[in-house]
Amino acid sequence: MPNEKIGFALTGSFCTFEKALAQLEELARLGYDLYPIMSDTAYQTDTRFGKAEDFRRRMEQTAGRGIIHTIAQAEPIGPKELLDLVIVAPCTGNTLAKLAWGITDTPVTMAVKAHLRNQRPVLLGVSTNDALGAAAKNIGMLLNARGLYFIPMGQDAPDKKPASVVAHFEQLPQAAAAALQGRQLQPILS
Repeated sequence: MPNEKIGFALTGSFCTFEKALAQLEELARLGYDLYPIMSDTAYQTDTRFGKAEDFRRRMEQTAGRGIIHTIAQAEPIGPKELLDLVIVAPCTGNTLAKLAWGITDTPVTMAVKAHLRNQRPVLLGVSTNDALGAAAKNIGMLLNARGLYFIPMGQDAPDKKPASVVAHFEQLPQAAAAALQGRQLQPILS
């Protein structure tokens, strides 16, 4: 049974929260020690996909601890070497851009920055309507960055949203295990 400590971060791709939270629950079932993290937007925004309070409660119940939801709460992740892996799923185009360009202005980007300083792996689950457009350059930069791994992904609705890409969330546990071993799960695009 695994005993790794995993930070699991949600950013504002609300339409994928159910898929992401199902995988958080799967990681809990597998025995990982989970630390929930939410961006400001994910933490406080009610949408047609659900209420923020319900998502917060579900994360806390699954992980058995409170959510890291401020920059100040996320900063000690690095100095305390708190986690073995940080997962950002869903990872929006906005968060991808911030990570690619070193912008640390949310709890999630701070968690990633703090964690990477210890040369520990980060797993990204892309969910953005412009992955094959404006966000493509940022994905390319992050694919080339040390310590960053991706959940395999593919176009979710090529006829209606030709630039949209979403992670294959059902592959998250396998991708996490691979990232913990320093490997990228393949194929990355399908």
